[in-house]
Amino acid sequence: MSDTDGFIEEVTEEVRRDKMFDLYRRYGWIAVAAVLLLVGVAASNEWQRAQARTDSEALGDALVAALELDSASDRSAALQKISVVTADGEAIVRLLTAAELVSEDRRQDALAVLNSIDENPDVQTIYRQIAEFKALVISAEIHDSEDRRQGFKSLIDSGSVLRLLCEEQLALIEIDAGERDAALMRLQTLLQDSEVTPGMRRRVSQIITALVATPGAAQTDG
Repeated sequence: MSDTDGFIEEVTEEVRRDKMFDLYRRYGWIAVAAVLLLVGVAASNEWQRAQARTDSEALGDALVAALELDSASDRSAALQKISVVTADGEAIVRLLTAAELVSEDRRQDALAVLNSIDENPDVQTIYRQIAEFKALVISAEIHDSEDRRQGFKSLIDSGSVLRLLCEEQLALIEIDAGERDAALMRLQTLLQDSEVTPGMRRRVSQIITALVATPGAAQTDG
């Protein structure tokens, strides 16, 4: 390599360094800002997780304290005083409150609480579906059986995880309506479902036996 070539290469390298330095000076703050942003997001996420954990623990302690009270009226009153920061947390408290109100035979009040959950779009679908299911169950003495039947069918059609419980309730409605064969067919189908739980299997078998039929047997006219 000649002295001239070496000199040109040295100048070229110097120009390259100058350009890199100029680019860093002009745009380096973007990289710094990006790093700071990433650190800030990580710290924020960690703080939010810690805060959510703290809030959940506080809610759990409050629920346990309320549910340990002696009477249903005391429990429902204590539950209604619990302060919750999330829509889902509020839904859980309201579901428990509704259960205590039913224990006090205050079905209308319980229905109002359950409907407030179902009508809140900020609550996760599963909690809203549980509230709707509970409302349909406890309204047996208030609402027409056909309305309740359509309500359970609507939950099933929505793909709810409560599908099997809805099928069980539909069978009970059919029994009340004197539709014994339809109820037995539905109950026998439930027993064959791969998702049926042991507890439900026992309940369904007991209902089938009470209807003077054999659990798991093919249905015939009777």
